[in-house]
Amino acid sequence: VQLQASGGGLVQAGGSLRLSCVASGGTGSNYGMGWFRQTPGKERDFVGATNWSGTSTTYADSVKGRFTISRGKVFKNTMYLQMHSLKPEDTAVYYCAAARGGSIIPTTTPAEYDSWGRGTQVTVSS
Repeated sequence: VQLQASGGGLVQAGGSLRLSCVASGGTGSNYGMGWFRQTPGKERDFVGATNWSGTSTTYADSVKGRFTISRGKVFKNTMYLQMHSLKPEDTAVYYCAAARGGSIIPTTTPAEYDSWGRGTQVTVSS
């Protein structure tokens, strides 16, 4: 599966952004999808994930109530991350990923993801 994330940018604290991730090449297989983020010198952190159908989602405590993950209603190969009430500490490169093992229950561990996109920069100014 090849992944392409987009939608990053510069936003003021308290603002909103919507990230998109489109997967291709995964015909015939179901997979969960997730978002991670990373800042320079730090490990990649889990943000949120969803299963194949989009009926189950899980989030990191730091983003609960502010971020929402969804999958395309018609095209399941698309995933979105709606971010509200953004904080400067949300600044990072955001990556989307796909996990064959997460098709039923979303998975939160980077090692369980098989494919990764290039990432999109999100910068929140104070």
